[in-house]
Order: sequence, then structure tokens, then C-alpha cells
Amino acid sequence: MRITGISSLGRLDFEPAPTPPKLTAIIEREGDACVALCPELEVASQGETIEQARENLQEAMKLFFECASKEEVTQRFRGEVFETQVEVAVG
Repeated sequence: MRITGISSLGRLDFEPAPTPPKLTAIIEREGDACVALCPELEVASQGETIEQARENLQEAMKLFFECASKEEVTQRFRGEVFETQVEVAVG
């Protein structure tokens, strides 16, 4: 929450905190590590476990939003990502 002013009655006015966007995290094992990717932002991270890779990706995305300009966020943002599974005949 952010204080936006003081009302005529002397009460503090607050602006509600924005709801964080829900973004996709794709995590896969690569050898002994887990690699995490947010395809909407093209931000990646890794960790020794799935949970650690997820936490590290969240931290990397947080830092991206803190450091990137509005123009860079707009340029890199991919919008909706749809995840599905497909079957492919092999052989």
C-alpha cells in the first residue's frame, strides 16, 4: 500500500497495492540442476531443486521489473502463453 494523501478529516488515504501478474514458469531438469524459464519475459534462472529453481526465477523476475525500463518490459513481454500437451507418433 502507498499513502496518497490526507483526507479532509485528517485520515490517511491509501492506494491499494497492485496485484502482481501471474506469469508462467517452465521448469525442467538438466543434468543435476533444474532450469526455470518465464517465457512471457524471456527470463531464466536455475537451482539444485525444482523449488529452488522456482524461487530463483521469482527473484530474477522481481529484479527484472525493478531494473528494466517500461520500454524494455513492453518490448520483451510476450502476452499470453498457452501450455498444452500433444501426442506424436514415433517410429
